[in-house]
Amino acid sequence: MIYLDYSATTPVSYDVLESYNKATRDYMGNANSIHSLGVKSKVLLNSATKQICELFNIQEEELIYTSGATESNNMALKGIALAYKNRGNHIIVSKLEHPSIYSICSFLETQGFEISYVNNDNEGLIDFDDLKSLIRPETILVSICAVNSEVGIRQPLKTIRQIIKKENPNTIFHSDMTQAIGKVAVNMHDVDMASMSAHKIFGPKGIGFLYKNNKVNIVPLVHGTGKFNDLRSGTPALPLIVALSKACRIALTDLEKREALVKRLNDRICGELEKIDGIVLNKTKYSIPHILNISFNNIRPETFIHALEDDEVYVSTNTACSSGDLSTSVMAIFNDKKRAVSTIRISLSYVTTNEEITKFLNLFKARYNELNSLMKGNE
Repeated sequence: MIYLDYSATTPVSYDVLESYNKATRDYMGNANSIHSLGVKSKVLLNSATKQICELFNIQEEELIYTSGATESNNMALKGIALAYKNRGNHIIVSKLEHPSIYSICSFLETQGFEISYVNNDNEGLIDFDDLKSLIRPETILVSICAVNSEVGIRQPLKTIRQIIKKENPNTIFHSDMTQAIGKVAVNMHDVDMASMSAHKIFGPKGIGFLYKNNKVNIVPLVHGTGKFNDLRSGTPALPLIVALSKACRIALTDLEKREALVKRLNDRICGELEKIDGIVLNKTKYSIPHILNISFNNIRPETFIHALEDDEVYVSTNTACSSGDLSTSVMAIFNDKKRAVSTIRISLSYVTTNEEITKFLNLFKARYNELNSLMKGNE
């Protein structure tokens, strides 16, 4: 098997799974309980939380555990909207966001909030002048992802934050960092809030977090006793949290070295695919090497993906959470509908090997030639 869909999800690493299993076996107590089993679990919970906060240089009270980035995005956008609705009703997002952001925005529009979509330039970066023009006194939130999930555009969050705060110091800046953490260096202090998911960094599904700066207020989406966290009530999912902590520690190890390795693999793939007529690379100088998006001239992407699947090679179309055929990100950057409806995404990891890429390229070319000949024969 050759798995090249790491931006959709990653397998749980052995060390992370071992941490999860140990916490499940040896720490049965509810961390909210006051008896010895509960206290034992609480100590482990505090240790895992402390480690995550040290890794990201944030305070423990700034960390909110969630079921993943989609919940974190909901908590951020809806929580801000409800908390600051008396200050304003205007929210700005980019055209390169994860589908969950757009679903949340559609809901907020039904609640009387106004959504503006900031433009990007032809390299995929946010148009700074357009952002400045959109920010106004009633703008309560700007949400821009750190790395786009389809084309891999990496945004300059620090610069964007400076623009936002200069135009309106009260505007809160949120970023979905799901595709950035574990791939490139991130700084939580470039934003006011950040979302992530463990399953993108070789952790388990069902756990993630929202970073929320202490100065920011949100209205909780889940209400309960608030004994563990009054912004997200419920029994702490201790094994998942321990696994998240281990996954974060592993993900942030040797980042530069791992990124350089992935870049070499990406360059190798691009060098071969650029030689093939009928294939266009959807990348710019701001695309991270872990995500490679391409378009076909004559072949339906679903057909090609299933052909590769027969060879036990796994890639995807656009983001795994998208319900449509058109890549909104490719459309936003390249303004070419034909290109945007014929994309596949190849996503790499530091665990991807040269041998896998050699086999992938051979199988890719064979399947492409086979399907391309078939399409030409049907013309």
